[in-house]
Amino acid sequence: MDHLLGLIQQFGLGFVFANVLAEQAGAPVPAYPTLIIAGAYLTGTRQALVTLVLVAAAAAVIADTFWYLLGRRYGTRVLRTLCRISLSPDSCVRQTESIFERFGPASMLFAKFVPGFASVSTALAGAMRLTYWKFVLFDLLGALLWVGLAVGLGYLFRDAIGEVLETLQSLGKWGLLLVAAALAAWIAAKWWQRYLLVKQLRMDRVSVDELKSMLDAETVGMILDVRSPLSQAASGRIPGARAVDMHKIAEGLEGVSVDGEVVVYCACPNEASAVKVAEKLRDLGFKRVRPLHGGIDAWVDAGHAVER
Repeated sequence: MDHLLGLIQQFGLGFVFANVLAEQAGAPVPAYPTLIIAGAYLTGTRQALVTLVLVAAAAAVIADTFWYLLGRRYGTRVLRTLCRISLSPDSCVRQTESIFERFGPASMLFAKFVPGFASVSTALAGAMRLTYWKFVLFDLLGALLWVGLAVGLGYLFRDAIGEVLETLQSLGKWGLLLVAAALAAWIAAKWWQRYLLVKQLRMDRVSVDELKSMLDAETVGMILDVRSPLSQAASGRIPGARAVDMHKIAEGLEGVSVDGEVVVYCACPNEASAVKVAEKLRDLGFKRVRPLHGGIDAWVDAGHAVER
């Protein structure tokens, strides 16, 4: 922490800008501690306070524009890359689409306060072809709220923050070890969540070629698409697939035989949402439920037709 303070005092706004830019670009370098400490030490005047907020917000918007442009160019595929590198399994494409579908561009006002949602929401805005001026407007407002809260906390509690830093400095290497241990514990908790998710994925998945053969032979009982309506409208559905709300599964399967084979697919990395739905279906009594390996993207990449 003392080293972080030294960097802020030495490089000032330049370090704050670089830290925020790197974090919003996807690097695992949290910017909130930097913003809080900067709020305590770089805001001697009202002008300095405003300058700090504007510089940090500008860095966030620049990084977010990068993900927005990738989303416009590559569509929802870029979301899969973001979700793969995320430590939070809850930041799956399906969850992000649900939030964006519910709140629209306004979701970017609070996106940076939701772990795993910030970069994904900006990429999704590009994939959904949100006009750039509207994207910048909501993203800038969200960045100002996010930065302003951290800087405000640092400014209001600067005396307490100074005491904490002095305590850590007096502890020497033990203070550094304390901070490192807290960070390691957080990463370990996230890794354990990821491990549990991967363990869920050890199920009997069906390949794209196998599903195509089953469709041709008419041996598949039901195909369920658990993606959001936004995603289904953008990339279409596998022919014959039934859209189902993954939070109201039983309501969408009335009259479906529990003895037939059911294939579930989504657009999440490692079929995360599909696996969760498959487990719920098994709890409902379905005998044979299998996630589609690779989801809708694998189906499209194989050159198979979709319904729109």
